[in-house]
Amino acid sequence: MFFMKTDRHRFVVISLLLTAFIGYSLFLYAALPVQVAAANKEADSGKMVWQQYNCNACHQVYGLGGYLGPDLTNVYSVRGSAYIQAFLKNGTTIMPNFQLTGREITDLTAFLESIDASGKSDPKTFTLNYDGSIEQ
Repeated sequence: MFFMKTDRHRFVVISLLLTAFIGYSLFLYAALPVQVAAANKEADSGKMVWQQYNCNACHQVYGLGGYLGPDLTNVYSVRGSAYIQAFLKNGTTIMPNFQLTGREITDLTAFLESIDASGKSDPKTFTLNYDGSIEQ
């Protein structure tokens, strides 16, 4: 008899759970750290070049991707534009020369600059907040 619940009890429990879910969801979405950035056409085109040549198969961004090449999240601030463009134009013994056009090299460099400006690459150093967001 103790475990038998009436329809009214079920309705109350479901209502409380639904209210708690909606309330917590609203709380989380209201507290999101949304930042609107201006659109950068070169960086957007560079992202398409990144995807077209499947750069993520060998390189990582924010620690996600392949392991053959280095993580490129902060390469722009560490090495600079000229260094990146030289690698993209000529390739190396490990990285093939993809015969990128000058426009593709410029766009891909702008994409790497935009990634670099967005934060640090090592997710192990991030602080995880109670709501699931992170701080660098």
